[in-house]
Amino acid sequence: YHETGAQEVAGAVRTLRAEYRAPFLAHAALEPVNCTAQVAQGKVRLWASTQVPSIAVDCAARVAGVAREDVAIEVMLLGGGFGRRLEVDMVAQAVAVAKALDGQPVQLIWTREQDTMHDVYRPAALARFAAQLDEGGNILAWDNKSASGAIGHQYVERSLGLPGVGPDKTTAEGEYDHQYAIPNQRVAHVIVDSQVPIGYWRSVGHSHNAFFKESFLDEVAQAGGQDPVALRRTLLAGQPRALAVLDAAVAAAGQAAEGRAHGVALHRSFGSTVAQVAEVSIADGEIRVHRVVCAIDCGLAVNPNIVAQQVESGVVFGLSAALAGEITIEGGRILQSNFGDYPLPRMGQAPHVETIVMPSSAHPEGVGEPAVPPVAPAVAAAVFKLTGRRLRALPLTLA
Repeated sequence: YHETGAQEVAGAVRTLRAEYRAPFLAHAALEPVNCTAQVAQGKVRLWASTQVPSIAVDCAARVAGVAREDVAIEVMLLGGGFGRRLEVDMVAQAVAVAKALDGQPVQLIWTREQDTMHDVYRPAALARFAAQLDEGGNILAWDNKSASGAIGHQYVERSLGLPGVGPDKTTAEGEYDHQYAIPNQRVAHVIVDSQVPIGYWRSVGHSHNAFFKESFLDEVAQAGGQDPVALRRTLLAGQPRALAVLDAAVAAAGQAAEGRAHGVALHRSFGSTVAQVAEVSIADGEIRVHRVVCAIDCGLAVNPNIVAQQVESGVVFGLSAALAGEITIEGGRILQSNFGDYPLPRMGQAPHVETIVMPSSAHPEGVGEPAVPPVAPAVAAAVFKLTGRRLRALPLTLA
């Protein structure tokens, strides 16, 4: 819960309300879950693509019944992690089988169907907004209440054996700590216990909260008779670095090609501020993203080429979720099982991504995740310009 100023303000002539939704999401890494293990003479050897080698070692020791010092791990290059390899279920399985095979090494690989249907999913979420506007369309008060499961509650118990209680900031990140100067704000989150296993997913709570917040800000701009970029510039007047990021992306994007439209979104996560302009068209009822211009201020860019690679990856990853990502459940069973019903963008569907790395001497910040959150709201904003329809639920579809 976060509150600044008051919620009952003088001068308000209009209250705007909207509700947004986001579904469960799978990780869908191209390399399925796997682990190789050998248990022999009281020792354990692991070969694993993991994001948490220390937790993997603890897990292997517990399953094999040996001391932690008797576990050796080789951390392999991973073909996509995105948070799924923060889990160690595959380590426990491989070690349990290897323990029963008297010294033989065991290579465990899940099928794609197992990987999709037994994931730890990005939580589904819902957000409700209300904004009070004055006669000039300026925001006097901002109310944002969201609800979702808390990943930390499950992960801490599942992976560390500790009770999962208390606040989990990832549920509301990107909501309570946005960069816009709004005098009166109230941001609240309700944790809804989830029977569905949930886990960390690339950009975590920012992945959906950016869509909620940026989409509503576009609606506020329209209701107040303002240009969405101009409104953001006004609200970022006290944030010169963020304003420079926005201006750089908009300037580089130029004008949309005929038959297309630009949508803009800005979001800060993991210490970095990202602005994106998505160039979108509609053909036969399908949303097509042709180009994404992305400006990022991540502090000092130690290796600009790697920054650009991460931005390109983040845009495609976020676009996959924005246009097609959805896990649905019926009778306690996940309905999606492979890329046929949980599709990823193919090369011909991937947009051209242009990355602008802002010059900075500030200390380096994150680059692996911040390009994911702005994609969905930027695309949704462009779709509105083309169709006049507000898409308030992910994935974005005109059906």
